[in-house]
Amino acid sequence: MTTKNNRLSAMDLHVSKSPRLVSLDALRGFDMFWIIGGEHLIHALAELTGWPVMVWLSAQMHHTVWNGCTFYDMIFPLFLFISGVSLPYSLSKKIELSSVDYAYQLPKVVKRKILKTNLRRMLILVFLGMVVNGLFKFNAYENTRFASVLGRIGIAWFFAGLIHLHFSLRNQLVWFVVILIGYWLAMTLIPVPGFGAGNLTMEGSLESYTDRLLLPGRLHSKVHDPEGILSTIPAVATGLLGIFTGVFVRSKTFEPQKSVYFMLIAALALIVAGLVWDGFFPINKRLWTSSFVLFVGGWSLAFFAIFYLIIDVTGWKRWTFPFLLIGTNSILIYLAVEGMIGFDHTAQFLFGGLVRLAPDRFEELLKIMSIILVELSALYFLYKNKIFLKV
Repeated sequence: MTTKNNRLSAMDLHVSKSPRLVSLDALRGFDMFWIIGGEHLIHALAELTGWPVMVWLSAQMHHTVWNGCTFYDMIFPLFLFISGVSLPYSLSKKIELSSVDYAYQLPKVVKRKILKTNLRRMLILVFLGMVVNGLFKFNAYENTRFASVLGRIGIAWFFAGLIHLHFSLRNQLVWFVVILIGYWLAMTLIPVPGFGAGNLTMEGSLESYTDRLLLPGRLHSKVHDPEGILSTIPAVATGLLGIFTGVFVRSKTFEPQKSVYFMLIAALALIVAGLVWDGFFPINKRLWTSSFVLFVGGWSLAFFAIFYLIIDVTGWKRWTFPFLLIGTNSILIYLAVEGMIGFDHTAQFLFGGLVRLAPDRFEELLKIMSIILVELSALYFLYKNKIFLKV
């Protein structure tokens, strides 16, 4: 943990005096809100009201079984996209002090220092991901899951940053295209023993076969792991999309409002490209297909553009405070809700009596609201005391 003016996290690598996008913290908080209780809030409202719009939203709060995409499938890649956006801002002071225009022009000694720091953060995230998976239960090697959400974020973010540090923007775009096309060709042309080439089922895909062959310990779904080895490669492209966005916004090539228009146009192009590619290489979060990268990358860019317009361009910021509480301590709250802290027990202790006084039909909704209130109260305490998790 760290106190005072340090608000660095594994996903937000800003130097303390570097420019900070409020919209980025707010969007991160918005993204994490659905994980810490927002999804259950929607389910409860749908059950209580039966309104068609709430029922539709409730359906969007579930992962797709295999091919396709829901809003809930976007939460993870949006977080990775956000980490990419933050990277050019975290490097901004180092770039200015080195009198260069781009990250790849930084002196080798500066790059080595940055890479050493980034490598440490990546390894810590991989470790924390294993902790979330139950590492300290010591439930035997074969029952330990090594792949994780935090691990993929750390690895994909690290390699996206590596490309950003060593290649010009043009060559970064080349990397982006090569990663997506290369992954598509590998998944469709390389044969899997017993299944042949181009099999994109859970058991028969090259990604699943690679995990069974190389990934140690337990796989998430026995024959497949959604955060496996091969599918982490296109996740690097998701991080690169965020980096491209951060570079574009930080460059201030256009006035802010015009930049929003360009981002929305680019977002639409990415979504359409993803839908077109879906006909050849299905949109699939578990395989993190190339079409998924484009489709969800487009939506991520659209979300960022809208938040940037409302918050940083128009200056309408007050409504973002709950999201800022979450977004500035995103790793900490993620670790907490994934099992390290029993917010539900605390909420039951504080509000259980009041909840039981309400009509039965409101009980589930009030339980969820009380848990979210406890979580936000804890985050507010940390925020007011300038206590933020530093990885």
